[in-house]
Amino acid sequence: MKIGLTSPYDITWPGGVTVHISRLADQLQAAGHEVKILAPHSPSREIPVGCEVIPLGRSVPVPAGGSVARLSLSLWLDHKVKDVLSREAFDLIHIHEPLMPVLALTVLRHSNAVNVGTFHAVHGKFRNYGWSFPILRRWFKRLDGRIAVSPAAREYVERFFRADYEIIPNGIDVENFSVPKEPIPSLDDGKTNILFVGRMEKRKGFRYLLEAYGKLKWENPNIRLVVVGPGSPDRDCYRIMSERNLQDVVFAGTVSYEDLPRYYQSAHICCAPATGRESFGIVLLEAMASGKPVVATNIKGYAAVVEHGLQGLLAPPKDSGKLAEALGFLINDPQLREQMGAAGRERAAQYSWDLVARQIMGYYDRVMEQAYGLSRPRAV
Repeated sequence: MKIGLTSPYDITWPGGVTVHISRLADQLQAAGHEVKILAPHSPSREIPVGCEVIPLGRSVPVPAGGSVARLSLSLWLDHKVKDVLSREAFDLIHIHEPLMPVLALTVLRHSNAVNVGTFHAVHGKFRNYGWSFPILRRWFKRLDGRIAVSPAAREYVERFFRADYEIIPNGIDVENFSVPKEPIPSLDDGKTNILFVGRMEKRKGFRYLLEAYGKLKWENPNIRLVVVGPGSPDRDCYRIMSERNLQDVVFAGTVSYEDLPRYYQSAHICCAPATGRESFGIVLLEAMASGKPVVATNIKGYAAVVEHGLQGLLAPPKDSGKLAEALGFLINDPQLREQMGAAGRERAAQYSWDLVARQIMGYYDRVMEQAYGLSRPRAV
């Protein structure tokens, strides 16, 4: 098939959805499909994907769901999108976050192909769809197939748009994280490393990890907190570090995809203290594929990935005391860390990209068959 993958987000900026689209494109091409990505872009930045990208609109940063989404808000995309769709004549268009302005929704409005939408997001108060529901309902009906990446994502979108959703999770490159790599030399000194991977956004809950670390450091001086991800700590985080004179907090900043596994493999425990609005746990799966136990907050997106007591421990969100308790439990029990790390490897293998891509391609086949009454060869 000729497949168009549409991203509402700037393809030149790394993020959960754009990485998902890039990896899916690789898998689809390897299976023999012709694939092109339709996405906003930043002309000054390199396009980091292996298939052809059709850039549609420059992006601008827009606050969204406690994060910053880089979207194209251009009102001149209409004619460009119609021209591209007419020229390319896709058999199937897979639109990620299909109700997001402006590009994804414009593609959905004008597409004459079979349309599949994947819903990734979870926003606790449902306000994004609420005000625009009467308008979006019309375009939602143009979707021939609907995927949610987790039960939490399905629950969010289904509150307004009742329909059948196929749950197909995000995938991860299991081999990239499971194959042994050289640890970071400065972290390989006998200290117990607690790793945080994520952007410096309030919803990621880093301040609660700092508070928990401050409680643990007094009783466990041989621990270290390693922070990987873009952005700078906010005022509250700096206040906590200053008031408690926290030592051994290492900010590694943005790390390349090639070097990221080295940080996971240099860690002893990985912690994800997000406060909510996470539909899935990519960082948890990366840690688990690396054979590391995780301590995460008990939110729906994370609880769908980690089984409490098996691959890690779950603590209530925004509760630094319970977070410290869970971390302390693992700090003082190396054997349990090994057991949970081994269980995590087994769990993460279920989310390898080859398995996830097969599920998606199988779903394409079913949707095409329903749309056209045709029986197509199964993608393998």
